[in-house]
Amino acid sequence: MTEADLDRLTNETLELLQALIRNECVNDGSYESGHEDRSARLLENELEGLGLDIERYETGPGRSSLVTRYHGTDPTAPALCLMGHTDVVPVTPEGWDRDPFGGELIHGEVWGRGAVDMLNLTSSMAVVFRHIVKSGKRYPGDIIYFAVADEEAGGIHGAKQLLDEQWDHLKCDYVLTEFGGIPVSTSLLLTTAEKGVGWRRLHVEGTPGHGSMPYMTDNALVTAAEIVRRIAAYDPGARLDSLWEQRVRAMNLGPELSEKLLDPGSIHEVLALMPPALARNTHSCSHTTFSPNVIHGGVKTNVIPDRVSIDVDVRTLPGETSADVDAHLKTALGDLYERVRTEILQDEPATASPTDNPLWSALEKAMARPYPELTLVPSLVTGGTDSRFFRQKGAIAFGAGLLSPQVSAEDFLMRFHGHNERIDVESLRLTTQLWLDVVELLWD
Repeated sequence: MTEADLDRLTNETLELLQALIRNECVNDGSYESGHEDRSARLLENELEGLGLDIERYETGPGRSSLVTRYHGTDPTAPALCLMGHTDVVPVTPEGWDRDPFGGELIHGEVWGRGAVDMLNLTSSMAVVFRHIVKSGKRYPGDIIYFAVADEEAGGIHGAKQLLDEQWDHLKCDYVLTEFGGIPVSTSLLLTTAEKGVGWRRLHVEGTPGHGSMPYMTDNALVTAAEIVRRIAAYDPGARLDSLWEQRVRAMNLGPELSEKLLDPGSIHEVLALMPPALARNTHSCSHTTFSPNVIHGGVKTNVIPDRVSIDVDVRTLPGETSADVDAHLKTALGDLYERVRTEILQDEPATASPTDNPLWSALEKAMARPYPELTLVPSLVTGGTDSRFFRQKGAIAFGAGLLSPQVSAEDFLMRFHGHNERIDVESLRLTTQLWLDVVELLWD
């Protein structure tokens, strides 16, 4: 491919990314949100005229996902799915320096919600898929493009449902999705595993009364406040495995700090020295985490509340179970555990994919082209992705992409679900080239 061709594809990726951002497919977790049909129709228009069957599956009003398949020459060859979600999380506009849904190109960066998570990948995958089909070149295995709804709310109305109902249309051996290709010291981190999800809703009850007489009352909100405090203060302890050790070695912090990070008893000493974004991610990769994020309760200012609920985002490390989550909560809450009724919102274990396969080899070779001096290292992602649903079907799934040196790991992590989310055009170019190279190398 010539530089001019790559320039053209990068520009197409940029323009499609801007359009996807402007579609404002905000998923607040409610069934009525998302409106991913806007982007499913946009992508359908982008892929029309290729001579392929394009299916849009609606899992709820306005909740559409798109699937299309480019058949290979050998039905027995492994199939590759390029998967990107089209929904984004809500924003607080006041915290942004630019319109979060403007998709503006400013000083070589595209600004907007979803620019990093993960519309940059969704757009580049669509552009590369279209380019491959238009070229007429066929590969041994099928290539599937899957633009999916509802990833930001756990995939219940997206990948989970569609893989259960439409596996014949989505069946594949390999999946590339979010996120990876992050330069860290002498390494490139690529996601091979993700933490489990153990979301819980804690129901707290008290006794109602008049707000003017709070003395010696059983105020459910006051009890809930102490429960939140205990969860926030709880330390479940570090659990370190071989994936963690590879990550620590990749950070290249020197022998003394590296050894401390490999010791559960001294890991917090090093975390305290790190930049906040890197410390948060490093902590989450080595601990099961508990984050109380939503609270509902009370009916009126002058009524002592008798019912409060607390939603806790629990992310488990590989090997931990639903029973382990409940045991952690019991330890964290102590005597208040008996005051709580626990409701399971989501409960899925951590998943991982092996690296001894042709897809990993293709990624190693492809990423070595722009970064010959860096070593590809498997990594755990702390948030959930739709990879887990494919892994449960037996597919190998990696989070990939390729960031330019302009974006540090700390900046990249801070932009996830944060203010002023943006991606640089050079990263779009590198990622577009990556997909092209992986397809060329996978069946070589």
